[in-house]
Amino acid sequence: MNAMPSCLRIDPATRNVSLDGRDAAFYGDPNRVYAALHQHCPTFYWEEQRQWFFTGYDHVNALLRDRRFGRQILHIASREELGLPEPQPHLVNFDLAERHSLLEIEPPEHTRLRTLVNRAFVSRHVERLRPEIAGLAETLIDGFERDGRTELLSSFADIIPVTMIARMIGIPDEMGPQLLKWSHAYVGMYMFKRTPEDELAADQAAREFADYVKSLIAERRKAPREDLLSHMIHTEHRGQHLSDDELVSTTIVLLNAGHEATVHQIGNSVRVILESGLPVPEMFRDEAATERTVEETMRICAPVHIFQRWALEDVEVDDIPFRRGDKVSLILAAANLDPTKFSEPLVFRPDRKEAPNLSFGAGIHFCIGAPLARLELNTVLPILFRRLPGLRIAKTPKVKDVYHFHGLERLELAW
Repeated sequence: MNAMPSCLRIDPATRNVSLDGRDAAFYGDPNRVYAALHQHCPTFYWEEQRQWFFTGYDHVNALLRDRRFGRQILHIASREELGLPEPQPHLVNFDLAERHSLLEIEPPEHTRLRTLVNRAFVSRHVERLRPEIAGLAETLIDGFERDGRTELLSSFADIIPVTMIARMIGIPDEMGPQLLKWSHAYVGMYMFKRTPEDELAADQAAREFADYVKSLIAERRKAPREDLLSHMIHTEHRGQHLSDDELVSTTIVLLNAGHEATVHQIGNSVRVILESGLPVPEMFRDEAATERTVEETMRICAPVHIFQRWALEDVEVDDIPFRRGDKVSLILAAANLDPTKFSEPLVFRPDRKEAPNLSFGAGIHFCIGAPLARLELNTVLPILFRRLPGLRIAKTPKVKDVYHFHGLERLELAW
């Protein structure tokens, strides 16, 4: 039995848990906390968050697909009825950008929006991008190979996913740094420790981001191109076109979701591979081995940890009664460590052949960009390790001091 992490207090009788999400002992190594939760109470009430959380693989997998739960609630009940506060004036731009987000809506709106963009992200379409992704990775490595040292996030991981999703949408490469700034400020809204300053920064980013996308929409209406934005503007679904607000929300969520998690996953994957001490060439000896290695890194160090759902009706799960309007949280990264599904769940085993990881979610909100993210990881990781034999971690990695996203601030490498 492992020692209980110092940041965690569990009462198994009531399933109440006290855990400070801002404690470095937690966000620096959340897997140790998840292991303790699996051992003592996989379903628990997190006192500081005032909400029930699920970590068990079967519960998380089922709840992601359960239509009694949804990403929105105001389509079936009023704020007054649920006792929810009114929208905050200082977040008007952020709320507008989120109003039609694929991540936040339910059918029929979700079905309509997802149908219009889904074609661009299916595996057979994104597979055509493999040479372009590989070429970009090779060019970036050319830029630092002779130095013998690099900070991987800024020189490599940040650049590839944002460049590729921007090109798909129809945004020029030179906008990459600005897109990253907007995205980092925008996703500050999802963090446990957000401050009023973070909220103002997110709202400003949402306004500037939306204004830029509107200018692109105007251009593409006049002169369509072979890109995803033109496709979304000019394609009908059952006689309806997307409104400008829907186009803005969809473009922003595709840009943010299309790179933010993959940036973290590239860094997480390189770190876990190097820290494992296992022979790297074996992990990438062929396509099948590479795929298994990538899936195992996503299992053991997923970039996005929590997804929330509203109870759309009165329902009971794992002997916990939920009323309509209650919120529940599903910890995808913890489900990936369920000892009933994975042997030695805290051990990185690149040849593992067990349950599929839940890092991309499941159900109607399964990550639309999963084929693109997998392609990027399966393409760039083998290139990085092939080009830089003897790759090693040069300095203790700096973990992002946030919880919702799990990733690195800095990863200094040498070879």
